[in-house]
Amino acid sequence: MTEDTDDTVIVPVRMPAPAAEAPDSAGGDLERTRIPLRRIESPVVHPPALEPELPIARAFYAFSVGEHPEPISLDVACYIGRRPSAPRVARGGVPRLVRVPSPRQEVSATHLEVRQLGSSVIVTDLRSTNGSVVMAPGSVPRKLRQGESVVVSPGTLVDIGDDNILQILPIQRLT
Repeated sequence: MTEDTDDTVIVPVRMPAPAAEAPDSAGGDLERTRIPLRRIESPVVHPPALEPELPIARAFYAFSVGEHPEPISLDVACYIGRRPSAPRVARGGVPRLVRVPSPRQEVSATHLEVRQLGSSVIVTDLRSTNGSVVMAPGSVPRKLRQGESVVVSPGTLVDIGDDNILQILPIQRLT
């Protein structure tokens, strides 16, 4: 017999055939038989004792930019600009908006998106007017086209204008 998590199983009880009854009012020979139901209780199965849950450490990349002294975690997507706004349809929760100064108006209102997808960091130019320059360690600087995305690694610098340079930082453990 297999283990079952249900507590009650309902099985019809077989009874001897009843004596013939009088024909019903319509003149048919239908027999009316009631079959009583009987309950069979199954043993209660308790789940095995569980170990107490330990907090799971989650790992996220981070970045630093301009005047923000603390690293900014990529636990959610981040939108950077001189007056950033969230997209109408946000993927993966409410994004973090990071405002940077732009006295010469070189940084677009919402200039750049930085997000972690699995174990990768993706930088996307959000159709900015002046573009974004990605400087990966050991590589030639590369200007992103409007709307272009690129996977970056820790140590990569992204210049969005007006002396605002993002630096992608290594994984930070959060509990």
